[in-house]
Amino acid sequence: MARPLRPLLRLTRHDGRRETFVLPGPVLGAAQWLGYLPADCAGLELATDRRSGFVLERVGLRASAQVLAECLRKRPLRAVAAVFNALRRDERRFRDILRGSCGVTPVDRYATWARARERAETAPVPEAPVLRLILPAAPGKSEAVAATLDSVRAQSFTAWTLVLAATEPDTAHQLPDARLTRRTWSETASLGSLAGRADAVVLLQAGDRLDPDALAILARARLDAPEPELVYADAVIDGAPATPRLKPDWSPDLARVSAYPGTPILYAGALLRRLAVVPLGEADTLPLRLLLEAAAEVATDRVAHVPRVLARQAGPDSVEADRHAALLTHHLAERGAPARVATNAGGFDLLWPLPAPAPLVSVIIPSRDRLDLIRRSSDDVLNATAYPALELVIVDNGSTDPAVLAHYEILRRDLRVTIHAAPGPFNFSALINAGVAVSRGAVVILLNNDVAVLREDWLEALVRQACRPEVGAVGAKLLYGDGTLQHAGVVVGLGGRAGHILRRRPADTAGHLGRLHVAHEVSAVTAACLAVERHKFDAVGGLDVETFAVDFNDVDFCLRLGAAGYQTIWTPRAVLAHLESTSRGPAVGPARARFEAEAEAFVARWRDTIRHDPFYHPGLSLTTFGEDLE
Repeated sequence: MARPLRPLLRLTRHDGRRETFVLPGPVLGAAQWLGYLPADCAGLELATDRRSGFVLERVGLRASAQVLAECLRKRPLRAVAAVFNALRRDERRFRDILRGSCGVTPVDRYATWARARERAETAPVPEAPVLRLILPAAPGKSEAVAATLDSVRAQSFTAWTLVLAATEPDTAHQLPDARLTRRTWSETASLGSLAGRADAVVLLQAGDRLDPDALAILARARLDAPEPELVYADAVIDGAPATPRLKPDWSPDLARVSAYPGTPILYAGALLRRLAVVPLGEADTLPLRLLLEAAAEVATDRVAHVPRVLARQAGPDSVEADRHAALLTHHLAERGAPARVATNAGGFDLLWPLPAPAPLVSVIIPSRDRLDLIRRSSDDVLNATAYPALELVIVDNGSTDPAVLAHYEILRRDLRVTIHAAPGPFNFSALINAGVAVSRGAVVILLNNDVAVLREDWLEALVRQACRPEVGAVGAKLLYGDGTLQHAGVVVGLGGRAGHILRRRPADTAGHLGRLHVAHEVSAVTAACLAVERHKFDAVGGLDVETFAVDFNDVDFCLRLGAAGYQTIWTPRAVLAHLESTSRGPAVGPARARFEAEAEAFVARWRDTIRHDPFYHPGLSLTTFGEDLE
């Protein structure tokens, strides 16, 4: 399980050209990948981590006609598109259509996908640390408790003790193993009363059925440097179909509203000692309350996510879900945290306070001609936005249309508007940097001229997040003209470089783990609508004018902010429409060559992040844009 989990495959052609593909991670022990082998292939190379114990089990060759026939059975319309692109000699699209249709599995077919990839652990079972397992046992859960105990006793790792903490007298569970003890649950007692002097505690819930190697894997993760204080893993919710919970690496905002790490979860070291004073309270809610406390305490570099399914679980019933929602609200109120507000899907989101007085915001819009676009976008900013302190800076890239120039004269009558002339070849990064340089706001908004406001509170939602000290860039929920999703965050590595997740899905799509209903951490957001405080923009040097004149500048900017210690946040509370690339059109000819050059520069600079976007599970596909399995 050494990071990064995703191997790289490099294909070399006879003329020396090379192309690198990011393979799926072997998160269940093994992975499978389907790729296109061109006729002029001169060689294949694999890049893996020697610490991972990588083994190449099988290589098979399939004829294109055979894969096309499979695509025809599974996705007939895509097969037609594949043939069309083959006739056009568009190798990339032909390849990606077939890979996306035949090498990718929808998440609702997880059980079938998993059976072909599950492998037993081969690493040596560690002998330390000794783990103290805590299993709360509420009334009416005898069968669930028994199932969990059976799975614990079947573990390959044996250096554990377990406390079965019953909320009422219980003789149903026989404890023949000397490592099992029974305690009476007391809501006023502290966690320390069950943890004792243990340096590592694994919290379970009744019904958790652990993989036989689960404790061995958790214990091994605890030994990594720096020694993590919180370790969590993936799980599967039983049902028809089974639902995997393939979790991102540590995402504190998401943890505060969804408690996504769940169980089994390991607490250790200084964090465990701080949590030892937490009252036990209700047995069913202890895992949730501990996680919420931990999310506010633990340092990011002391959290480890094991991207492997270590437990099968029953999903919460409606009563449990309502109880957990109430508990989350109460917990945030007690800690003086930001308000927790209902979302349109019955979930919750954090509403961070707006500084008082509201900071001046500078909205930067690069534009050239296209009266229809600049008139709508400028009018939306000035007249359809409910924010008390804003200025609009239009960076004009050499407009010659008399109607646009006349419109600028009208806009200049508004004291909130600045028109900054920046003629010359189109360089989006340079235009943005120039606009920021002449603006006055403490917060700057990068906004495309083909974006339309849908909700008047969009700017306030972005500023609330951007003014958090730990946050760098903030992105909005952008919709296509037909109302489907255009931008819900960028996954680095998607499509081989970077891409928008879940595009063309319905606007109310929840996403995996329900993430699209709440603000949460992502690796990058699009500059079509991006908020950032000015001093953070300046701290990383703004957009990279030389390397990324047109494309990848926003993703590179977010990743440089991340390298400087800032989070990137996507929020569903800022909603706008984006007619993507309307003003520029598709890249062809020299523009396509420029795009490919910038793409290669991006891959060279951020190859490690492409191999492992921390907020996108390594078992999910980088071929499609829909959180499918690969």
